Amino acid sequence: MNKYVYYLSITLLTILYSAITTSLIDYKSNTHKEVIDKLLLENDSLRIKLDNIFEYGIEVDVTMYRPTKYETDSTPNITADGTKIKISEASRYRFVAVSRNLLKRWGGFLNYGDFVLLKDAGHKDGIYRVKDTMNARWVNVVDILESPGTDPYKFENASLTLLDWTK
Repeated sequence: MNKYVYYLSITLLTILYSAITTSLIDYKSNTHKEVIDKLLLENDSLRIKLDNIFEYGIEVDVTMYRPTKYETDSTPNITADGTKIKISEASRYRFVAVSRNLLKRWGGFLNYGDFVLLKDAGHKDGIYRVKDTMNARWVNVVDILESPGTDPYKFENASLTLLDWTK
């Protein structure tokens, strides 16, 4: 008789343990499902915001820089992506340096080689290619590469748009 009580006890404990475990798994699954649903909604919202950025651009200040050791580094004829330029013809390249926050490697949406459209930048409106990076102290700024001797300029509240010609 003792043997049957023992087996019956083990069986009942196993059934009880299974019921509790199943309930906990269901509870955790529902909790995780709620978190996942919330994150999916948040992702959709962020995707819409990013689409707007790509369509309408983000607000930036536009300035200029010249390829000199004073304004760049010890190799003013080489951009951050490794492109070699002819310093005297810098303005002809239509290259820009962007602040780090705009580059993908620092959380932005641009890569070296991307083409961008600058609007509301006065006589400098147009298409440029991202080839360089600015000092870390700058945020939402685009520097247009200019030849030595070019007079400085600055445009505030310009618009920067990624031109995704691969779609």
